[in-house]
Amino acid sequence: MLSVSFGALVFLCFSIYADFNNLMISFSRFDWKWLPVILLCSFGNYIIRFFKWQYYLKILNIKIRPWRSAIVFFSSFIMSVTPGKMGEVLKSFLLKEETGTPLSISAPIILAERITDFLSIVILCLAGAIVFDYGTNIIIVVGLFFIFFTILLSYRKFCFYIIGILSKFKFVEKHSEKIYTAYESTYNLIKIKPLLMIVGLSTIAWFLECLGFFLVLNVFSSVSYVDVSILKATFIYGFSTLVGAIAMLPGGLGATEASLTGLLLLLKIPKDISVASTIIIRVATLWFAVILGMVAVQFYQKTFNKEISEIE
Repeated sequence: MLSVSFGALVFLCFSIYADFNNLMISFSRFDWKWLPVILLCSFGNYIIRFFKWQYYLKILNIKIRPWRSAIVFFSSFIMSVTPGKMGEVLKSFLLKEETGTPLSISAPIILAERITDFLSIVILCLAGAIVFDYGTNIIIVVGLFFIFFTILLSYRKFCFYIIGILSKFKFVEKHSEKIYTAYESTYNLIKIKPLLMIVGLSTIAWFLECLGFFLVLNVFSSVSYVDVSILKATFIYGFSTLVGAIAMLPGGLGATEASLTGLLLLLKIPKDISVASTIIIRVATLWFAVILGMVAVQFYQKTFNKEISEIE
């Protein structure tokens, strides 16, 4: 609820910046018949990410019926508005309830998801950055960081050595067995074959949301001067998502919106159209996911007769 309030405050600030009356006029000119198509693009992203989740479960030999797995997966969307979406570790808690799988085994899936998400967004941004001539250095640095981080995680002897050093501390020593288990899961998830396959899937998934953003801008092109290619739209959405994730704000709130609006303004798109496009795509991606998560949580609680708030 705090995140929802913060999100509402962000939208309010941007509405004041764009002049509320002009913003309402822009919304009235938007052809809302396209909204289901834009939401479908976002939903396509979620479906592909669900297949990623299923693939990771298969790698770790965690057995759960697909329909139960889907409820668990979509329930975690209620935690999308958390820094780096790490609140989606809720999936591991629900998985433990359904299969008894320890968190130390399944939680690394969330880490693997974030790594592959970052890498795929970097891939999408790179081509656009060359055309847009903006943010190339940031994108390359982020990409190299995650490549280097992944290589380090795949170097088992080094990681065991680091864990061994940390285990000398009493707090870490008490949990050293779980840490070793978590690392083994991580190691299996980021092997070259699953890594390349999942990065490919993630790239397709995130491109669908970029496509949704392109459709938003394309709809506005009929009522105002908005001429943005699919390549530029992909860069703007991908780069803004990257900025929001790096900022580690809940759901990237504020940072992502500012980047989206700022980059659109650089293209000489009117202020009210830029803000309206930003609000529409954020509702169709971030907040649509949160709403799906709320529905899934209610479905989970009624279907399995469990209260999520009572899960240890």
